[in-house]
Amino acid sequence: MNYNTNLSIFIQIADRICDRVLSGEYLPDVRIPSVRELSVEMEVNPNTVMRSFEWLQKHEIIYNKRGLGYFVSSDARKKISVTRHRTFVDEILPAVFKEMVLLNIGIDELLNAYTNYLSINKLS
Repeated sequence: MNYNTNLSIFIQIADRICDRVLSGEYLPDVRIPSVRELSVEMEVNPNTVMRSFEWLQKHEIIYNKRGLGYFVSSDARKKISVTRHRTFVDEILPAVFKEMVLLNIGIDELLNAYTNYLSINKLS
C-alpha cells in the first residue's frame, strides 16, 4: 500500500477499511480480517492496525466480539457515507472551486470532464 505523508498511516488504513465497506467487500455483521492479517497485507506494524481498529470502533464502524474478532457494524455503510459526504462538500469542493476560479475553468468544462469520467469508468 502506498501511504500519503500528509495523513497518519492508521487513518489511511481506517479509510481503506471504510472503502472496503462501501464497495461491499466487507459486509455488515461479517468478520473482517484480523489485526495480524491486515498488518501483513498492508505491510505495517500490528500496533498501527490496532490503532485503526480502535479509531473505527470509536466511530462505530466496527465492533469487537471478544475471542471472535472484529465485525462490520450493521449501519457502518451509512455512517461512512454521511461522514464522507460532509467532508467532500465542506472541505474538498471549496478547494476544487477555488482552483477552478484560479484556472478559469467553467462549470460546463467540469460537467464534461465528469461525464467523460463516468463513461470511461462505467459508474453511471
